[in-house]
Formats: sequence, structure tokens, C-alpha cells
Amino acid sequence: MERELKARLHSVETFGAVDGPGIRTVFFLQGCPARCRYCHNPDTWEMNPLSENLITAEDVVKKAKRGKPYYGETGGVTFSGGEPLIHGEFLAAAINALHEEGINCAIDTSGTYFDEFSERAIAEADLILLDIKHTDPEDFKKLTGRPMESLFKVIEAVNESKTCVWIRQVVVPRLTDSEEYMEKLADFIRGICNVEKVELLGYHSMARTKYEKLGIPYPLSDVKDMEPGRLSQLQEFINKKSKKDVDKGTRRW
Repeated sequence: MERELKARLHSVETFGAVDGPGIRTVFFLQGCPARCRYCHNPDTWEMNPLSENLITAEDVVKKAKRGKPYYGETGGVTFSGGEPLIHGEFLAAAINALHEEGINCAIDTSGTYFDEFSERAIAEADLILLDIKHTDPEDFKKLTGRPMESLFKVIEAVNESKTCVWIRQVVVPRLTDSEEYMEKLADFIRGICNVEKVELLGYHSMARTKYEKLGIPYPLSDVKDMEPGRLSQLQEFINKKSKKDVDKGTRRW
């Protein structure tokens, strides 16, 4: 008898509008190996929390089908976290089950984890939301506590699978908020295939209360929230870079 795959669930968000295209049901899976300095979900870090909420692919389908009337042509399901690729074998099975119901699936990954099941999960997905923490290996490790090798493996799997990609970059004052860094980001993205969109996300400190409740020191206590005007300027800057690449015939994102 085939064993039933399960994953550790942190929470579910219905009518999500910021985790991929359209209206989406977002499954936040528990567990993350990284300790990103600006993480807004520190409550998802623990691999084996005291109160485990295990779900099966059948549970995912049952929950996701409730939102199907609202998905339209672009919406669907997004697996986030935590780091969902920790549950790669489960992801592949759940995505297959969702596809049988005609539901689009995305994986939101930080690129901080990769194992023998990650490639299959990436290949099964319709969209990868790839968070680029930093383009420099040393700064990447300082920011996440993890080596950059896993990100390169994720990118290799994405390129092999030809799965569509949205690049996401959190813009943090004094860390990633300069035109110089955006130039480096544009260069970095040129090594990734099938990039449809580059989305800059402004750093905010709204998770500070979560850290306080968990008794964890807030790493960026001296950093101000990203100014929306400056974020818009940088988004325009990276959009122009992408257009120049299209005009040159070197990139199509």
C-alpha cells in the first residue's frame, strides 16, 4: 500500500491577493532552515512545533476547491511558509492532485533549501515565486544564515523545468535599496530562465510584535520601513533595465 504523504501546516489564507496572480488560497507550511533578518513569519521556523497540524494532499484539495469559483483564469493555490521545499515530496503529490481539479499551483521559495524532492516539486508547479535574498554569497549568508548553494540548485532546477518564475526582492534600507544593487540584481536574474516579472517588496517592521511574543530579539530594530516613493523609483529602475534587455534581445522579462 502506498504511504500517505503529509506535511506540517502552519496556517491557511483564503482570498490571498499578493502571493501570485489572481485570487489564491495560500497554504503556509511549517519549518524553515533559514533565519532571514527581516523574516515576518518567525513562528513558522520550527520544524517540529509542539502543536503539529498535519495535512494530506486530499486535505489541500478539499480546502482549495472551496475557493475555485473565485480563482478565475489566473488564480489558484500558493504553497508558502516557512520554506515549502522542505516538504518537496508532499508538494509534488499535492500539486498533481490539484491539477486534476484544474487548479493552478505556485511555490513561494526563499531558495534556502534543496533536496532530492525539490526538483520534482519545481517541475510540477505552474509558477515559482523566487525570493532573492541577496546576490552576493557572503551577504546572502549574513542575511539568511544559509550558504547560497541551495539557491543556485533551485535556479538550476527552474531552468531545467522551464517553469515560469516571478522574482521577488525585499528592498531593505542600507542593504538592498541602491541603484548599484539593482544593477547587480538585474545581472543575477539574467541567469534565470522564464522570468515573467520582477517584483520589489518594501521592508516593513510589522512583524516586530511576533518577535516580542516569541522572545526573539528583532534583528533590524534600527532599520526604518522602506519609503513607498523610493521603492517605486527602484521598481521603475529595474523595469527599465528589463526593457533594455528585451530591446537588446538578451532577456525576456
